[in-house]
Amino acid sequence: MTQELLTSFFGWMAVLNIAVLLFSTVMILLMRDWIADVHGRMFQMERSDVRRTYFRYLATYKILTLIFCIVPWLALRLA
Repeated sequence: MTQELLTSFFGWMAVLNIAVLLFSTVMILLMRDWIADVHGRMFQMERSDVRRTYFRYLATYKILTLIFCIVPWLALRLA
């Protein structure tokens, strides 16, 4: 594998993960009450717990995207 191929791979992986993160964030913001009610009924959770779980999910996904996609892409670009 060449450095150019790896750079391209990590770059597109970062773009796709950022798109998923943005889509998830927008959907959670736009349908906050409805989706919290649905997930609350599915998992027998209170609405406040569901919202806390959403925040934890978005934060974890953002950190993992940064660590496993953006940092390797940036390191390959700088190499």
